[in-house]
Amino acid sequence: MSTTTPALPDIAPASPAASAASAPVPAPAAIAPPAAASAAPPRRSRPPGRDGRITGQPAFVLHSYPHKETSLIVDVFTREYGRIALVAKGAKRPHSQLRGVLQTFQPLQAGWTGKSELRILTGAEWVGGMLPLEKTALLCGFYLNELLVKLLARDDPHPVLFDHYVATLNQLAHNEPPPIVLRKFERALLKETGVAADLARCTATRQAVEAGQVYVVDPERGPRPARAADAWPKITGKTLLDMEREDYLDVATQAQSKLLMRFLLAHQLGGATLNTRQILIDLMQL
Repeated sequence: MSTTTPALPDIAPASPAASAASAPVPAPAAIAPPAAASAAPPRRSRPPGRDGRITGQPAFVLHSYPHKETSLIVDVFTREYGRIALVAKGAKRPHSQLRGVLQTFQPLQAGWTGKSELRILTGAEWVGGMLPLEKTALLCGFYLNELLVKLLARDDPHPVLFDHYVATLNQLAHNEPPPIVLRKFERALLKETGVAADLARCTATRQAVEAGQVYVVDPERGPRPARAADAWPKITGKTLLDMEREDYLDVATQAQSKLLMRFLLAHQLGGATLNTRQILIDLMQL
């Protein structure tokens, strides 16, 4: 039986070698393909009551895993409440209405109750209005989800990043170039979590970065002129200025920005393993 292996997307962080046993290949989500290209306007969610009850919150499933015999713990990214963990009671039962809804890359309206770190899912409704991710785009989507799970703190709202995530899924679904789409999302993620420096200004001199000079980017401080002994990636000023403008049309900018984002994300991950890259490599060997 022959299979078609998707092309390896240009993902920035190179994960340390991980075995297939420690990083199981995620199953593609069974997403019903709607006709519309962009998500329908979400209904405004109600403010929490005294019992912490939330309804109608725009959300996406990032990851889920079994909980007890018939339930799931679902890690979701919500627009107004950030990343939260929900117990989906009975979601593993064959006839559960939640079984086909709690899939990755599907826009949802979710509700829950509780004030502890682990809340109880009270309802989830598929909104529709987004094209499904396929092939390379699907693999890139899993990469986005892994970044969010490992770099976002729980209960820390990031509505701008949520909107950027929705836009990124749409761009991938419409076959926009993955290297450019991913670089923009990675940069937005670092900005919205407060760890991205201004790439257009030199940290050491506080002067504007010059296109013709060569720099390194200190993960904690930002750009400075490169030295001969530097082991960090050496990046031209033009690439830094292009990244600040979100202009990735130059081939050299694409290559250097990939190296830089790999370096900056690895620093923020603090040694945590990104499994997506190894999964993609394993798929290429099938």
